[in-house]
Amino acid sequence: MDDKGFESLNMIPFIDIMLVLLTIVLTTSSFIATGRIAVNLPEASRQQAELQESWVIEIDAQGQLFRDGEALSLEGLEGRVAGLEKDTAFLLRADKALALQRFIDVVDLLKQKGFARIAVETVAAG
Repeated sequence: MDDKGFESLNMIPFIDIMLVLLTIVLTTSSFIATGRIAVNLPEASRQQAELQESWVIEIDAQGQLFRDGEALSLEGLEGRVAGLEKDTAFLLRADKALALQRFIDVVDLLKQKGFARIAVETVAAG
């Protein structure tokens, strides 16, 4: 038997595998970043800056509430916010086709619970 070592190591298959893994990671990370509920935001002349570390509540066109992609009822939202500190910031992402009453119900619930830092996400007009 010949115990001759490798004279050279072919790196091309290794590079191919690494590029495929990199492509998979980049593709899945872009899906994770945009994994929000589809909400058609209303327009405003000035776009408000997003609150840092805010509690995001999304409301779709049918009036369904979402928190971290999980569907909630108004009562479920009330239970979720019950234990939060009163200075917690809320960011509402409501679809522009949403009935105004549903939006008011959510804001009213937050106000009744003593939360004052409530912002509405919009897109810049134009």
